[in-house]
Amino acid sequence: MGQTLSEPVTAKDTTVVRNSVYRVGSSCMQGWRINMEDSHTHILSVPDEPKTAFFGVYDGHGGAKISDYAGKHLHKYVVNMEGYKEGDIPEAIKRAFLKLDEIMYEEESLKTEQSGSTAIVVVIKDNTLFCANIGDSRAIAGVSGKLEKLSYDHKPNNPEEYERITDAGGWVDCNRVNGNLALSRAFGDYIFKRDKNRLPEEQIVIALPDIIQKTVTPEWDFVILACDGIWDVMTDDDVLNFVIENIASGLEPEEICENLMMRCLAPDCQMAGLGCDNMTVVIVVFLHGKSYDNVVERCKFYLSDIKAKSEHSELHSNMEANTTLGVSEELAPHEVKTTEKSEEDDEEEGPKLCARQKCTANEEKKSVANSE
Repeated sequence: MGQTLSEPVTAKDTTVVRNSVYRVGSSCMQGWRINMEDSHTHILSVPDEPKTAFFGVYDGHGGAKISDYAGKHLHKYVVNMEGYKEGDIPEAIKRAFLKLDEIMYEEESLKTEQSGSTAIVVVIKDNTLFCANIGDSRAIAGVSGKLEKLSYDHKPNNPEEYERITDAGGWVDCNRVNGNLALSRAFGDYIFKRDKNRLPEEQIVIALPDIIQKTVTPEWDFVILACDGIWDVMTDDDVLNFVIENIASGLEPEEICENLMMRCLAPDCQMAGLGCDNMTVVIVVFLHGKSYDNVVERCKFYLSDIKAKSEHSELHSNMEANTTLGVSEELAPHEVKTTEKSEEDDEEEGPKLCARQKCTANEEKKSVANSE
């Protein structure tokens, strides 16, 4: 955990962008940290690629230079890759991530930079969604009120990550790369990328993303991208339900981003740093040619459905409990048995009690001897 302030900075940088396809809200907050190191991007129509939308969250560590640079330039590298022009978007995204990391290393102002950054990126083109991830920022989707995971965290103790780290000469201590970095893939962090005999994707820490591809159908309601300042505090399901409830209440995406961050903000920094990180959230709502009010109504339906199922489950549990109670009461008279202890029973119980006391005394003596 990084250094913290005596009081959190709760001022928020909040933005809303929209067109006929998307309603997007974003917000970021410094929180308890002494600096703001996150960056984020929301582009509804990428220049020269009007049918492509690009969204990203970059969680910097050790400084903000790498995350800022990635937030300003990554989308340009993606759409300019040869693979993108040929229709191989997953490969184009992978090459763009590695190319950007290489360019930053060659940048005079960044080559000695000790900082790094995660990246969680969503590219949407022709109703196909590509989610690319390095690090532990995360994205999920709400589809018909259900959770759809769009990324998985890169942690040093993951088998694939651990094997690459150790093969490259690194080690994992306390779930940190070389006892330092709490994630195994990132932009920057060039101290872990200095083996000239290995490819960029074979280094101790790499910038090669995993990519999940999905088809966006009319059942898709929204996508949430956020840094680990959110996910360390709330589970995927908790965040999903929080957003559904807020939309159902008629709140706009940018308001929900602010509410989510305040929900995760710690009252102090005593809980192992949870809720004390920088926080950034981007919520992308799919309009599907309709108004935002239609999404609100859908979320109201999800909530009513969840409530009905919850009430049914509670009723079923109560019926089972009552049935069990009735059976117990019916059996109880047959299970009650009174006995009178005879003098012989007392005599038999005496030696047993003495034996137990001796055993306890012996154990206490052993304990005292061991402590000495």
